[in-house]
Amino acid sequence: MARMTWTFSPERVDTADATALRRDYYADVAGRYWKRPATEAELDEGLTNDGVERLTPPTGQFLVARLDGKPVGCGGVLMLDGERAELTRVFIRHAFRGAGGSGGLMRRLEEEARGLGARRMVLNTRLDLVEARALYTRHGYAEIPAYCTGPYMDIWYGKEL
Repeated sequence: MARMTWTFSPERVDTADATALRRDYYADVAGRYWKRPATEAELDEGLTNDGVERLTPPTGQFLVARLDGKPVGCGGVLMLDGERAELTRVFIRHAFRGAGGSGGLMRRLEEEARGLGARRMVLNTRLDLVEARALYTRHGYAEIPAYCTGPYMDIWYGKEL
């Protein structure tokens, strides 16, 4: 069997690949929350003014994960203050899960956060996103007190970088 090659590269959030991945991410998390597929109009609304413009240095970074050159995942880090970064929009398309990319994506996102000056990574997620929660704990994240509030936040995690 041929070895597949993963790459994780910074990319503007408005490229065609990054936009498609962000739509897929939002469709996945919104559809699971609503227990039905999100409509195109709901995706458009959800992605409008969602703050992704801050996922560029010096306030953050957005990465696209590619498997043999094909865009299949993404993730971002957002600096919250001088020492904390927030992990956000971590996603691998379902057809490519289990192919070994999520660990590399997590490591690279942590490297990007350190490069921006972060000493700690935090994140928030929902209880129903069990795969995401398993990924975070597998990579050393532990439950922490809430550092922010919002309608789609059930649990918070943190890790020293």
